[in-house]
Amino acid sequence: MVAEAIAEVDGIDAAALPEALLRSTRPCVLRGLAAQWPMVRVANTSAQDAVAYLKGFARDTAVTVSVAPPQASGRVSYRDDLLGFDFHQEKAPLPMVLDRLLQHVADPAPPTIYVGSTTIDTWLPGFREHNDLGFGALQPLASIWIGNRTRVPAHQDFPDNIACVVAGRRRFTVFPPEQLQNLYIGPLEYTPAGQPVSLVDFAAPDFACYPKFAEALRHAQVAELGPGDAVLIPSMWWHHIEALDPFNVLVNYWWRQSPAWMDTPMNALMLAIMSVRDLPPEQREIWREVFRHYVFDADAHTAAHIPEAARGMLAPIDETRMRELRARLLQRLNR
Repeated sequence: MVAEAIAEVDGIDAAALPEALLRSTRPCVLRGLAAQWPMVRVANTSAQDAVAYLKGFARDTAVTVSVAPPQASGRVSYRDDLLGFDFHQEKAPLPMVLDRLLQHVADPAPPTIYVGSTTIDTWLPGFREHNDLGFGALQPLASIWIGNRTRVPAHQDFPDNIACVVAGRRRFTVFPPEQLQNLYIGPLEYTPAGQPVSLVDFAAPDFACYPKFAEALRHAQVAELGPGDAVLIPSMWWHHIEALDPFNVLVNYWWRQSPAWMDTPMNALMLAIMSVRDLPPEQREIWREVFRHYVFDADAHTAAHIPEAARGMLAPIDETRMRELRARLLQRLNR
């Protein structure tokens, strides 16, 4: 089945990203957004030159490296029994990891070597002075991802995300958030890298085990990006990422549309599973209406009948009220 291409947006100024783009709720490809970065120009020369450039910034401090045998074919996921992972983690200085990647550049069946989500300002100080995007007043978290032909299972992130390919090529396959039920998501609390992931191997999908994945593919959007290209992945869009070359580097930026002091919705999901999911069906339906009224359809009328000074948690949430609510919740959970 041929998937739809991710829409492309032209004419974006990398030094001053427009607010409309940063608030987009649809994925889009930004060709050449980072093409002028020194890192991209060097990486277009050779993997060896790209490694030398990164070493010029790298701290000689250990990073976390995910390593898997060649038979994993680059996929960073679970063992078949889901009780463990098909990779293990090591600690090594980043320059050493880069050298290890170069040793396997010509290897037709290399071990998987993958440094994921490493904070640039911590591990590569000075890199962003020469290789960066202009977010204005927004201060996103910038991370770097380095490896060989890795495949990251489909997952979703709460923050919005711009991912810039700076070395090698990558294929992005994205799905709308509502495809959750068709992607066969694994355990919520035991995950390869923090986020729940799809159990489907995109390189060889087992439609007998995962028949609804065929429906997910009907809604898939795909793009192949080269060095200098970028893709915007809005909050909660599922995305599968495949690195296609023997040496790959990705820089991404995460930011939230909500204040930093707001809690993550995943905590609410965990509490709902604890306290609502296993209620008798009739009671669960009652609580569905309660959540609809106080959360999903809440507006200025929800608490209009209560004097403003007495609305408590029904009033607009600010940082002070958030801290009070968190303290109250912790007290209730610990009783």
